[in-house]
Amino acid sequence: MIGRLRGILVEKQPPEILIEVSGVGYEVNMPMTCFYKLPKEGEEAVIYTHFVVREDAQLLFGFNNKTERALFRELLKANGVGPKLGLAILSGMSAEQFVACVHNEDATSLVKLPGVGKKTAERLVLEMKDRLKDWGMDLFTPYTDDAILEMQEDPTVKGNAQDDAIAALMALGYKANQAEKAVKAIKGQGHSSEVLIKEALKAMM
Repeated sequence: MIGRLRGILVEKQPPEILIEVSGVGYEVNMPMTCFYKLPKEGEEAVIYTHFVVREDAQLLFGFNNKTERALFRELLKANGVGPKLGLAILSGMSAEQFVACVHNEDATSLVKLPGVGKKTAERLVLEMKDRLKDWGMDLFTPYTDDAILEMQEDPTVKGNAQDDAIAALMALGYKANQAEKAVKAIKGQGHSSEVLIKEALKAMM
């Protein structure tokens, strides 16, 4: 079981990163709400991981802290929720926001996430409410947009940032036309793919 990685962040290709630890590069999928808080490429990063073994693949999912990972693991216990859907849920909203939705029985907000229909949202609220009953908001660092605001507009950003953002949203479960429409509706030039993804997710929620 790989539970924690500490190494140099080599590549950031949302929603996946490549982190080098003692000469070994690990590909790790991260929810976008965690991705935004990562350091720059070339800097050291510490991430907590969840290892998934399937017949056709071995996958690592990464989180900034143990609480986010614990919530992901609780999501995987829910009926009909696999790693891909769990990744999409925690990309569309932070761990804190998801817990708040469950506590408030807010299935409406969950329906806006890719792959979550009305029945799935209602089942999630019902199943997760008992599991998260002891999860107070004090478990979380208040989620803000500070991390994304630090990503200033950069005129040197390559023109493929839009394509990267669209590809990332599709990897999270959004349809191609939905992702393209959301990304291209964002005003301004020189945005990084992270900023485009953040703003697109916000608009779709």
